[in-house]
Amino acid sequence: MAKNKEVTVEERLRALYDLQLIDSRIDEIRNVRGELPLEVRDLEDEVAGLNIRLDKLVSSLEVIDNDIASRKNLIEEAKALIKKYTEQQKNVRNNREYNSLTKEVEFQELEIQLAEKHIKEFKAQIEQKKEVIAETKERLKERETHLKHKKGELNDILAETEKEEQALIEKSDDYKNQIEERLVSAYTRIRKNVKNGLAVVPIERGASGGSFFTIPPQVQVEIASRKKIITDEHSGRILVDAQLAEEQKEKMEKLFAKLS
Repeated sequence: MAKNKEVTVEERLRALYDLQLIDSRIDEIRNVRGELPLEVRDLEDEVAGLNIRLDKLVSSLEVIDNDIASRKNLIEEAKALIKKYTEQQKNVRNNREYNSLTKEVEFQELEIQLAEKHIKEFKAQIEQKKEVIAETKERLKERETHLKHKKGELNDILAETEKEEQALIEKSDDYKNQIEERLVSAYTRIRKNVKNGLAVVPIERGASGGSFFTIPPQVQVEIASRKKIITDEHSGRILVDAQLAEEQKEKMEKLFAKLS
């Protein structure tokens, strides 16, 4: 049904319902995947975040190791100065020089005590960070295993449905190109605004599909005549008669069987 060819209302309705069946099948395929793509993405982000945290923790350990080495060097320097000042005290000429050297020795001893205190604190920090690193590694391993499992699930589903989904998307585009633009726009707008994306529905037990509102008998007759496009006044859905719907379903089921 080309756009430049004069078509009947019935042909438009059949094409619209075919389009609906195709798009509903695409929706079903995507619903099978459910939240898996989002779960995989969230897990990937979490794993990346844990790796960054682990790198920062390891880097902070290196900084603390450098701080410890610096304090150990300071202790060695202080010990060397103490030794030097102690030797000098043996050759002093007066009490003033002796007392001055004694103060220098005491100062270096305090420097050693302070450096040893810092080293003790740094070592405590190292133990604490090592515990956090171990916990982070355990969490990372668990998340990576979970991610691998979820990716496997998603890949299995994609392998089963991706080819069919792509073929259906192409069919959907083909049908949209065959239907006049204003109807496609209306169909797309309704699909976005109604439950389950059903924009074109058949009459079921005197009511529009998916609705509890009864369609008046006269309107049902008009729908069955297929002389004009009629919408449900409550939901805005485009309505087709049950027989047309059944005929198009049989046609589309054969198409879906070929594509699956």
